[in-house]
Amino acid sequence: MTHAFLPEDRITAHGKAFEAELSRVIDKVDPAGLYAPASYILAGKGKRFRPHLVLAAQEMFGGSREVALKAAAAVEVFHIFTLVHDDIMDKSPTRRGRDTIHIKWDEPTAILTGDYLLGKTVELLLAYPDDKLRAALRFFTDTVRKLCEGQVRDMTFEARDDVTLEEYLVMIDQKTSALLECSLVLGGMTGNATPKHLETLEHIGHHLGRAFQIQDDLLDVVADSAQWGKPVGGDLMAAKKTWMLLSALESEDASSGWFRAMAERGGALPDEIPEARKRMEALGVVESARKAVIFHSETAVRLLDSLPAGGGQDILIALTRKMQARLY
Repeated sequence: MTHAFLPEDRITAHGKAFEAELSRVIDKVDPAGLYAPASYILAGKGKRFRPHLVLAAQEMFGGSREVALKAAAAVEVFHIFTLVHDDIMDKSPTRRGRDTIHIKWDEPTAILTGDYLLGKTVELLLAYPDDKLRAALRFFTDTVRKLCEGQVRDMTFEARDDVTLEEYLVMIDQKTSALLECSLVLGGMTGNATPKHLETLEHIGHHLGRAFQIQDDLLDVVADSAQWGKPVGGDLMAAKKTWMLLSALESEDASSGWFRAMAERGGALPDEIPEARKRMEALGVVESARKAVIFHSETAVRLLDSLPAGGGQDILIALTRKMQARLY
């Protein structure tokens, strides 16, 4: 007998339910100086990967859909909060084709909006029943710590020319993987997941985070600009320490030093991006990145085999495959 649904159908259903939940998060309008920018930033489009993880894990362990929708909104609101403050620190003028809050309004407004969204995250997590609330909040606050540590590491990388690939992986484990781990664990906590199940979900999130970030770094070099939605090679033009650049620096011949020279002068020029891609392909960096994405994605899928079979597991496998194959 086949399943009564296709994973893609369930993903679509989850997405609709989540968007409806997210639309209810901001329920005030006065003062407009706070709630207008908060509503504006939540109305932006995103991949919604993290909320989908929460809802898939909830389905896998037979949890409360009402609590899971609140938890899904919490992780997305928290993610958006980090973007608001990141945009201030990075002085980014746009985010997904729209003005950032500090540009559309001003920096004090953006800081306060971020602070409000962080508080709203905790409010949403209060939907957990008393017997699970303490554990959910403890895991979430530990995730906040990890993300802050990861952001500090990322900031210090800007001033260093000796960052290693291993250091970079530690940083993305904290900045990217940690929130994916939290999404899966919070979803499992809505149902009957055991401590062993939660540990496995955490490991899955770890590998998904690495796959997601390395894929993101790869696409900055190889994506189609129309789909990517931002200049291809933007990280290289900023000499940002990514998996791609650090791998190239570790792989290139010291006598050549093309990437080292590029990084030392502050980044590549726009017309140098095709040459950078060609050199990365010759060094095997592009292929290594693709293999790393496959390795971490497949490891996540293998770990899923030890969890309850059924619709939730099918959805998580489909989400992993979709992430692995994304082009933008």
